[in-house]
Amino acid sequence: MSTASRRILRYGLVREALLALCLCAAVEAAEPSSPTAAVKLTVGAVIGILTDEALAGTDQQERRRQMLETTVGRRFDYREISRRAVGRQWKRISESERREFVALFQVFLAGRYADRIEGYANEEVQYLGERRENGYAEVQTKLVSDKVDLPIDYRLFFKSGDWFVYDVVINGVSLVKNYRSQFRAIMHKSSYTELVRRLREKTIAEP
Repeated sequence: MSTASRRILRYGLVREALLALCLCAAVEAAEPSSPTAAVKLTVGAVIGILTDEALAGTDQQERRRQMLETTVGRRFDYREISRRAVGRQWKRISESERREFVALFQVFLAGRYADRIEGYANEEVQYLGERRENGYAEVQTKLVSDKVDLPIDYRLFFKSGDWFVYDVVINGVSLVKNYRSQFRAIMHKSSYTELVRRLREKTIAEP
């Protein structure tokens, strides 16, 4: 084999090796985390905030809650939660109204559940299993301590290479179904405008 042929062969092998590395990297980058891993990542970050001594005390409450809201907001798809909670009315409202509703509902939920989340700082989180089907999943967990034995299931869907929460079932009660029932009742008796007003004024009952 001539020197030129050896160079061509060597160049071809290097090129194929580089191509294989690129393909492997692409597959690895596209490989989604499991639903359980996604939940563990967020729950671990929340527990880290709650147990951080630098964030303890009432003087750090606002900063602590902002960090919690940011952390939870990265995993929870509030638009999808809102769409499911509003139900059929979602198709009838404009995109600007949808954005307004999502923003209000996110603030509403963060305010309602901040105290509850902070109360879970000392509980152990047990991961019991997961179910997956057609891009959707449910991760079963349980909060356990001497005083608490609380099942919490996270329902997620796969989007843009990751898993996002669209519902939480606490002790058998679905957050989305509970609010959908309340929202439907308000809109049936009054209007969507009244629902938005009550969300803004935070006069909707907690599940």
